[in-house]
Amino acid sequence: MLAVLPFTALAVEPDEILADPALEARAREISKDLRCVVCQNQDIDSSNAGVARDLRLLVRERLVAGDTDAEVIEFVRARYGDFVLLKPPFKPETYALWLTPAFLALFGTGIVIVVLRSGRKRQVAERLSDDDERVVAGMLAAEKGGTA
Repeated sequence: MLAVLPFTALAVEPDEILADPALEARAREISKDLRCVVCQNQDIDSSNAGVARDLRLLVRERLVAGDTDAEVIEFVRARYGDFVLLKPPFKPETYALWLTPAFLALFGTGIVIVVLRSGRKRQVAERLSDDDERVVAGMLAAEKGGTA
């Protein structure tokens, strides 16, 4: 276990690490799914904030007490709300959060299609009138006669 620790640039302090490697691995996985409530979109496993440390300890306490991963996450969510979850659930309160990116992607794709299609429109040349055709024919004849 100590050989793996140097490769993890996480904020978990040595006194937080559980003796049981299986429980510690579960605690790390759960901690990666929980948001630090005072940090900018950072999981509690990599946050140095005091609240994140408290949450990491709470997760480990619940695991040692025998809770499943889902029970631990629900325990924390019940106290801090859905905000603490890095992957919020898909429910009416979060529809905008989940659907806005898809809507923006469709809207952007629509704009690109409209722009590309408007650039491709071919302009149909109008037929020259008889007078214009005579003028052009005369100019071409004059040009040929003058250079030959």
